[in-house]
Amino acid sequence: MMNQRLKGCVDLHLHSTFSDGTLTPEALVAEAAMLGLRAIAIADHDNIEGIAPAQAIGAKRGVEIVPGVELSVVWEKWRDLHLLGYAFDPLHPGLNVALAEFRTFRTNRSGQILERINRKLAGEGRVLIPEAAVRERAGGTLGRPHIGHALLAAGHARTMEEAFERYLVPCNVPKRFFPIDEAIKLVHAAGGCAVLAHPMFIDVSDDQLPDLLETFIGLGLDGLECWCGGAGNDTVDRLLTLARRQGLVATGGSDFHQPGVGPNLGSGLGNLHIPYACVEELRERAKNYGAGG
Repeated sequence: MMNQRLKGCVDLHLHSTFSDGTLTPEALVAEAAMLGLRAIAIADHDNIEGIAPAQAIGAKRGVEIVPGVELSVVWEKWRDLHLLGYAFDPLHPGLNVALAEFRTFRTNRSGQILERINRKLAGEGRVLIPEAAVRERAGGTLGRPHIGHALLAAGHARTMEEAFERYLVPCNVPKRFFPIDEAIKLVHAAGGCAVLAHPMFIDVSDDQLPDLLETFIGLGLDGLECWCGGAGNDTVDRLLTLARRQGLVATGGSDFHQPGVGPNLGSGLGNLHIPYACVEELRERAKNYGAGG
């Protein structure tokens, strides 16, 4: 039965099996349709391969699919900021080449992490994790959560938190990041908008955030994720006010990864009610950069 509370709403921050989510793009669309969502964006990490299958089934289920992607970026002392790209052309050659390079790095990094974990497991007298099994589990871009799930399946950890604490953190290999200015230019070149993701998780005070946003606006930032999966109502209201004052498009998404764990699809902590106006504003802004998706 359709969820009347979310009917006509959107969720522009979902992850599929093409990065670190547990549902396929098709399953995400089915869930969105059941909830009554009008539009969604699958914003996988460095990967846009889930867009086409989502659009194919979205056309049948009455759910609009906004092209999306999530990039890990850096700026000065801020490491691992997340930038969302929206309404771009998924077939843009430059974007696809850049993302392929990052996926290759991520895959190689994950392989190195798994090698370190297997050395640790061998030292503990435990059964090793076959790389082929982890890659099969991943389906798309291989990441640390996929290794974590393999550790759980093998009985080496009881929870994902334990898997990270005992193995994934000690055996980590540093990430590669985009400088945020280069990432924004890449999204614009593909005809899309660049949006700063979940700002409440950035290591910056509420008083300092407006100045940081001013800097990013100078680099071409288009929007701010105001309705966030991990944010309470007060935080959402504060971010909405900030976005409007600085002329940014206000977007929103749950950052959903898997059922029953973390924010819920469409509703986040239960408080999200993201309007379709987000999509309209993104598409209007994207006209500045050419024909996006």
